[in-house]
Amino acid sequence: MSDPRDPTVAGVHLCAWVLLQRPDGRILLGRRSGVTYGDGLWGLPGGHAERAESWVAAAVRETREEVGVDVRPADLEAVGVQRYLDGDVHGVDVFFRTHRWTGTPAAVSECSEVGWFTPGELPPDSLDWLDGVLAHHLRRGEWFGEVGFPD
Repeated sequence: MSDPRDPTVAGVHLCAWVLLQRPDGRILLGRRSGVTYGDGLWGLPGGHAERAESWVAAAVRETREEVGVDVRPADLEAVGVQRYLDGDVHGVDVFFRTHRWTGTPAAVSECSEVGWFTPGELPPDSLDWLDGVLAHHLRRGEWFGEVGFPD
């Protein structure tokens, strides 16, 4: 195993995730399908930012690709940043929220179905970190977090 203190360790992930939130507070999740990470589990639309792509642009692209709706960059509100260490992989996730989009959410790519869920009442087969992230950034309004690091 690589030294986790080495900043050059392979596997740095820079990801953008989007919370599409209805007026009743429910958020859209997609069941991940045909992917290497979290296949079969419920998660937010989102994924890796490409090398020359901003987090906002990645959020817009991933939302369109995965759940078939368009969001405008100006409508995305950054609600949190989370740095994590998970074995040899480390990265930074940026979470955006929007109450506005165009189109009807549907399973398009890398999703087998979509559904609306109340934060705090997620399905048991959600990504293992999702409830904690929503509690931290959405329900408690804390902007920054770090997980997986030794004390």
